[in-house]
Amino acid sequence: MPSLYVHVPFCQSKCAYCSFYSVPLGKILDNQKNGQIFNESSELIPQYLRGMAQEIKLRFTEAPSGVSTLFLGGGTPTVLNPRELEELLKTIHRNYIFVPEKAEMTVEANPGTLTLDKVAILHNYGINRISLGVQSFNNQILKRIGRIHTAEDISLGIKIIRKAGIENLNLDLIFGLPGQTMSDWQDTLKQAVACSPEHLSLYALTLEEDTPLGRKYLTLTQNLETNYPNDDSRLPLPDDDFQADMYEWAVNYLQGKGYKHYEISNFAKEGFECLHNQAYWQGEDYLGLGPGAVSCLRGVRTKNTEDLAKYSKMILAGEKAFDPLGTEVLTKEQLITEYMMLGLRTTKGIDLKKFAGKFKVEVQDIYGQILANYIDREILILVDGRLRINEIYFFVANSILQNFVI
Repeated sequence: MPSLYVHVPFCQSKCAYCSFYSVPLGKILDNQKNGQIFNESSELIPQYLRGMAQEIKLRFTEAPSGVSTLFLGGGTPTVLNPRELEELLKTIHRNYIFVPEKAEMTVEANPGTLTLDKVAILHNYGINRISLGVQSFNNQILKRIGRIHTAEDISLGIKIIRKAGIENLNLDLIFGLPGQTMSDWQDTLKQAVACSPEHLSLYALTLEEDTPLGRKYLTLTQNLETNYPNDDSRLPLPDDDFQADMYEWAVNYLQGKGYKHYEISNFAKEGFECLHNQAYWQGEDYLGLGPGAVSCLRGVRTKNTEDLAKYSKMILAGEKAFDPLGTEVLTKEQLITEYMMLGLRTTKGIDLKKFAGKFKVEVQDIYGQILANYIDREILILVDGRLRINEIYFFVANSILQNFVI
């Protein structure tokens, strides 16, 4: 059965590096204060909640036997107030069966948007995992990348989460940020581990052209030796070699602290690996609801429109809110490519018998020469019927994985 992703397209303010679809409520509220009309902004969240309730009814038959996990992402789901959060969760639980009964249920949250009332509601509706968007414990860096919280807010948020009874906490962190030094990164990781999270996700900064950071830095020479003026608008980005050093230090440090490195960017205490993400990496079906959400069911991928007004209009008219440009029937070659590229991101890698059973072909028959080349050079390792990337090459995995596109 599929996993379930629900997109909550609201945040307090848009982070400088973020390319996900979201509506910054802070800007809307500022416009309201200034007497400006902003797309009926006071109705945005109620409009979204009505649309979600209707979409769940429209698409219930896509997962009639239930779902295996739940992930509320965004945006920032915890910008919703307690009543709105409860309405959303009540709608989900009213319509979906979770199998197993105590399925993993995750909500993304940002420090500064959490209250004990909100987290208590999440816990009461079965949310048993929170993924907290920490990114850094350095207040200057947080401000530089457009985050609205401080290191102090992180500590307060974690106290609230623990007090409410949530026992599975992930912290998201980013490295390779403007002006970030190795010392900054090491200090952030040490402070993160001191918070005793069960899970940590570490991501190298990715510059997207349609984000403020992307527009700023993609036109600059990304070199640590460049003499930038001493202001935040021209701080250097760590180069690839420096990012590789940051990644290597983090891997060694976290493994030494008892965190299992189970996917390129993910580390967990034993038994706390993210089940929802593992479903993606293993090529299982998933159902995505909400504006901008993606689904992949029985080899057909669809994407909802990234426009809240259009989404609501279509859904409330009884239509599915698919973006026609985001709908495709995946070929066998595409399914194999994605299965290899996602599975090889994990430390377990690919089970060759499972691959053959799923696709009715041996992996060697498709990738024979590539496998021979990489195995001979010990970039890929084949042991006990499993194929995986040698972990020392994880940081450059993308350059390896592109060879598995067919």
